[in-house]
Amino acid sequence: MQKLFKFLFFFIFSISISIAQNIQSPSEFLGYPLGSQFSRHHQVVDYFKHVAANLPSQVQLTKYGETYERRPLYVAVVSSEENMRNLETIRQNNLKNTGILPGTSTTANIAIVWLSYNVHGNEASSIEASMLTIYKLLKEKQDWLKNTVVIIDPCINPDGRDRYANWYNETSSRPYDIDQQASEHNEPWPGGRANHYLFDLNRDWAWASQIESASRLKIYNKWMPHVHVDFHEQGINEPYYFAPAAEPYHEIISDWQRDFQDQIGKNHAKYFDAEGWLFFTKERFDLFYPSYGDTYPTYMGAIGMTYEQAGHGRGGLGVLNDEGVILTLKDRIAHHTTTGLSTVEISANNAGRLNSEFKKFFNTSGLKYKSYVMKGDADKIEALKSLLDKHEISYGSPSGGQVSGFKYDLNSNGSMRMSSNDLVVSTNQPKGKMVKVLFEPNAKLVDSLTYDITAWSLPYAYGLETVASSSLVASNTSTTTLVSNSANVNATGYMVGWDHMADAQFLTELLKMNIKVRFTEKAMTSSGKNFAPGSLIITRGDNPKQNNLDALLVDAANKYNRELYPIASGYSTKGPDFGSPDIKLVNKQKVAMLSGENTSSLSYGALWHFFEQQLHYPVSSINTEHVGRADLDKYDVLILPSGNYRSLLNEDGMKKLLTWVRAGGKLIAFDRALNAFAGKEGISLKYNEGSKNDGNDLIPYAQREREYAKNLITGAIFKTKVDNTHPMAFGYDKTYFSLKLGSSSYSLLNGGFNVAHIGDRPTNVSGFAGSEAIKKLPNSLVFGEERKGRGSIIYFVDNVMFRSFWENGKLFLVNAIFFVNNNAFEL
Repeated sequence: MQKLFKFLFFFIFSISISIAQNIQSPSEFLGYPLGSQFSRHHQVVDYFKHVAANLPSQVQLTKYGETYERRPLYVAVVSSEENMRNLETIRQNNLKNTGILPGTSTTANIAIVWLSYNVHGNEASSIEASMLTIYKLLKEKQDWLKNTVVIIDPCINPDGRDRYANWYNETSSRPYDIDQQASEHNEPWPGGRANHYLFDLNRDWAWASQIESASRLKIYNKWMPHVHVDFHEQGINEPYYFAPAAEPYHEIISDWQRDFQDQIGKNHAKYFDAEGWLFFTKERFDLFYPSYGDTYPTYMGAIGMTYEQAGHGRGGLGVLNDEGVILTLKDRIAHHTTTGLSTVEISANNAGRLNSEFKKFFNTSGLKYKSYVMKGDADKIEALKSLLDKHEISYGSPSGGQVSGFKYDLNSNGSMRMSSNDLVVSTNQPKGKMVKVLFEPNAKLVDSLTYDITAWSLPYAYGLETVASSSLVASNTSTTTLVSNSANVNATGYMVGWDHMADAQFLTELLKMNIKVRFTEKAMTSSGKNFAPGSLIITRGDNPKQNNLDALLVDAANKYNRELYPIASGYSTKGPDFGSPDIKLVNKQKVAMLSGENTSSLSYGALWHFFEQQLHYPVSSINTEHVGRADLDKYDVLILPSGNYRSLLNEDGMKKLLTWVRAGGKLIAFDRALNAFAGKEGISLKYNEGSKNDGNDLIPYAQREREYAKNLITGAIFKTKVDNTHPMAFGYDKTYFSLKLGSSSYSLLNGGFNVAHIGDRPTNVSGFAGSEAIKKLPNSLVFGEERKGRGSIIYFVDNVMFRSFWENGKLFLVNAIFFVNNNAFEL
């Protein structure tokens, strides 16, 4: 009998080896040596399908979504045959360790490792390495798979990947040119880094504004891995970076998460040292901002890491770096493959500890704040709930009473009455530590030298009055109220309030159907209802040709959950009547926006996404190379995303632009675009110099970087004062919390409208702002309008579209497009 068992074991084992031998190497499958060309995304997908088809007992390939350009998104789950037979049990046991699923885990020795490749399309070696990694795991590293489940996402960003690969394959020399100045090492705008809408997907994990991110979260939450690696590339002169990360670390990161990063780094170093490959650790790449591919998994309990290989968009197939070393794509693939395999190896060797420490992470009893209670407009609360649903974070509604704690609008302790319409998000849940990270008023920062923004608190981003309570606030299931409108054929017209993006979507829906809409510039009362400035008015008299007006309005209002208020008469109880000069017609604006060289691709992309995916309103993109001969008279609004337009707006360019503005055009400038106007003759916008920082020449070399931080604002939140009588601020209160991304400061407009500004005592409620930078902020502009002839220049010093997560700022832009200077008059 014993001999029979041995025979069966070796028979089955030999069959597995035989099947594995049927798997072609990437080079064999592709028909060219791996690293000699850039593979297109579909070729990589085909290779993974080949592996899964030939070894179904060890590989499960799952499609989890599609990009905006309809390219598929896949993950491959790889493990031993036994683990694959028990895969669902392993997955559920892991979720039991987090508390997401009830019960006690019966598996304590299976490590779950997730490897994510090519989040930046032009960091192009990692997708190639993903193929070699799965091949080597199955052909050479079967022992590691006995207690490890490896999940491979070969390409997070297929659209950006193919943009880069197609460009390079079309452009490069044969053989490749190693000269850094060769065209194949210098991508044209916008480059392949970002996705279709030019979003940086490595900054979108927490905000999930892009379809790739939202799709990935669904499958990530099904697994909750113990280890997550995000493969990247950096400049051609920096060899290789791997964990441990640089400071600052967020305070919720556990000692074990820190320690195991160090262990992983030492394991990598063993292999790199043996090959004579250079690397560095503990520099540049910190663990603070929550929306990265290393920090987001870390705050979900994983060992989250970034690996950075020299190369990036300038690497090509081979390039001569500044040290005289030829860096090839083959080298880059080898390095990423080595760290990927090394990660699996050390995870397999520490599977038990990974499980036990992972389970400990989800104990949230030590967190200071137990509940975050938010009050505000129902639409804003619903928008926040939608984000929480993407992360599978639980929430509820309080029954009533009063809550005390840290009050966000006061930036100090206070209290607030609660109602069943409010929102409660508590930390006594599996993802309680992520709740802390996303909701805490001011994240603890131990080092001001960081890689990204230092403030992101969701209550400020969504414009909600909030109290963080150190006591747990009881809550019930939160419900959503759906509006069901009905027609009133006897009404003179209908009115709709104005304070949220859903109102803006309703407006654009009507404009696209050629329904005429008005808005009120003053508060009014009609048919027993009070309406604030900005409220929309649709009358039968304005739309005589719309025979089915009532049905169209009801359908649009129900679609966006807007409440239609039938109005009996144009004669108002209080405030302006429907025919008043203060009731203005909304123009069906023709909007254009600059794109191309000198335009920030990220800023342009955020606006492009906003118009197409959020506002649902047409916008024409004009390339900066063509704007000089463009007929601007075709457009009512021209938007300048953040960028460097000084050469474009030379004397002739500025003259053409201002002539268009004076004739009634509306120019909207964001962020760095303001530099093209500040200080120019005839322009009210001026730099706010503030105090001078003397003595910089005497600062020692080693201290210069840290000393310079005094002049920086690295994504901090400031309290601003708002003139909400101005049409640009309709729907807002007199206070707005703004995310300030840099230290640029402009004086208040002389003779213009200072719609939002920082007062004489700047209030920094969250994030890092250097002491010298703050000195330039008193009495500085945030948003403003300058009239020129019949037109306007509108300034957005702070970019409300940044990464599309500052929800409470978006209505400012809609107001600027449709309400500001609606009936232009000459000054």
